Amino acid sequence: MTDLKLKLTVTMEISSVLAIGFCFLLLGNGAQSLSMEHQPYRTGFHFQPPKNWMNGPMYYKGVYHLFYQYNPYAAVWGNMTWAHSISYDLVNWIHLENALSPDDPFDINGCFSGSATFVAGGKPVVLYTGVDTMKHQVQNLAEPKNLSDPLLMEWVKSSHNPLMTPVDGIEPEFFRDPTTAWQGPDGLWRVLVGNQMDGHGWALLYRSRDFVTWTRSKEPLHSSTRTGMWECPDFYPVSVDGKDGVDTSSLDKSTKHVLKASFNDCDHYVLGNYNPVTDNYSVGTDFLANGSDLRYDYGKFYASKTFFDGGKKRRILWGWIQESDSTTNDIEKGWSGLQSVPRTILLSKTGKQLIQWPVEEIEKLRTGNVSIENKKLEGGSILEVSGITASQADVEVSFDLSNLKEAELMDPSWIDPQLLCSQKTASVRSNVGPFGILAFASKDLTEQTAIFFRVFRSNDKYVVLMCSDQSRSSLREGLKKETYGAFIDINPLHEKISLRSLIDHSIVESFGGEGKTCITARVYPKLAIDNQAYLYAFNNGTFDVKISTLNAWSMKKAQIVSSTKRRKPHLN
Repeated sequence: MTDLKLKLTVTMEISSVLAIGFCFLLLGNGAQSLSMEHQPYRTGFHFQPPKNWMNGPMYYKGVYHLFYQYNPYAAVWGNMTWAHSISYDLVNWIHLENALSPDDPFDINGCFSGSATFVAGGKPVVLYTGVDTMKHQVQNLAEPKNLSDPLLMEWVKSSHNPLMTPVDGIEPEFFRDPTTAWQGPDGLWRVLVGNQMDGHGWALLYRSRDFVTWTRSKEPLHSSTRTGMWECPDFYPVSVDGKDGVDTSSLDKSTKHVLKASFNDCDHYVLGNYNPVTDNYSVGTDFLANGSDLRYDYGKFYASKTFFDGGKKRRILWGWIQESDSTTNDIEKGWSGLQSVPRTILLSKTGKQLIQWPVEEIEKLRTGNVSIENKKLEGGSILEVSGITASQADVEVSFDLSNLKEAELMDPSWIDPQLLCSQKTASVRSNVGPFGILAFASKDLTEQTAIFFRVFRSNDKYVVLMCSDQSRSSLREGLKKETYGAFIDINPLHEKISLRSLIDHSIVESFGGEGKTCITARVYPKLAIDNQAYLYAFNNGTFDVKISTLNAWSMKKAQIVSSTKRRKPHLN
């Protein structure tokens, strides 16, 4: 969260038990909001509470639990409480009563981000950031009241709270977001807490034998002079063979470790080698060093968290997707923010980056397939993908290119892909590209969100640029119509250029190069809503491209319902 406004992390892990976690918020005020039946921007298969701000899940005795920051009183930040929803499949959700309320001296000014860990006997415990009576950020512990209850309806805060406080030079406003804990070969638990020291980002390391008494290490696990405050840090291993996910406490030597930090409104990560005996973490290329800019997502995606799914041997990533309209719009519609579709995450074959893909469970919402094969797209042409509900869809497409030698020469000064996409929008023609899809398009194309590629020549290789262009996404004024971009590590001589986009009323999550580059966008069309939204494949380049395969599906609506009336905690 930015200034403690953007997240709550709940993560739980153990090799025999599933767990999920991430760091974010959703908001709302139902009393003054629009009717939910008349909201064209409310999503169909992304998690959202019925109203209010939101944050993170776990798996216990067959049930996924999503705990999230929730303001029971308004669609703006404040009165941060942990709401609680459950699922059996990561797709359909039931809202339960709130789990934690800010009603103790150590969290009276808000229950914010946290994490969870399964300790001895598979017992889930939660570390979370509270803001105390002095408005200092402190780390607290909570545990379920009844472990035999698979719904975990009631949580009890520890009598030892707070467990970690901002002392010894830690600034009390820069001390938050404890990670999932992991256990070393010495039996001690380790946890990281996000911090800013002398204006620079730190991951403070704490150790504990009993999960109650924590001692800070003299040195942080990692730090950077190139960044400010690290929010929602995450630290976990990934297998070097790229086949399966790995438990956080794994001592397998055939791994690299990912350190993720949220800063500058983006989720950045580095890859390195971790020694569990000395707690030394050495990275190959540090945050923002030597032009490096590894991110989970190059669009609207923040305060994320991963968990290890031991049942299916996969690591899953969740992220918080903010709105791109105004606070006034949030209050009017009665909610703010949503959760990304959960994504599997692996190390690439090259070992240089992570690969992401939507979890397979989301595919059960697919219906009404439309398929196109070996279709030539002439330069300057579009092709409507008809027969699906274009405002709520899943589309996969791959392109073959036969004129690569004619690609535009790459200028050495083009080092910023987002700036390049902003300058070379979908309407700017070049030889090879832009080509891709137009989502949320109106019939006359006055509104469109273009997700596309361009190919450039650079000495003896080719450079592939992926863009998400929101500049023409809506005729409405007062919106953030940003354009996002990233280079993809693809050799188009030997690989097809592929794209998958999940389209859901006001969000497009796009995965380029089979998940090598991800870009998420929020859009709010005025014309292209519900059944007035259209989907097109397009090629605005000079030379032809061929659609090798295109498959598109309408997506059924996920079931997200309330089982009980939410109780409102008292106002402080």
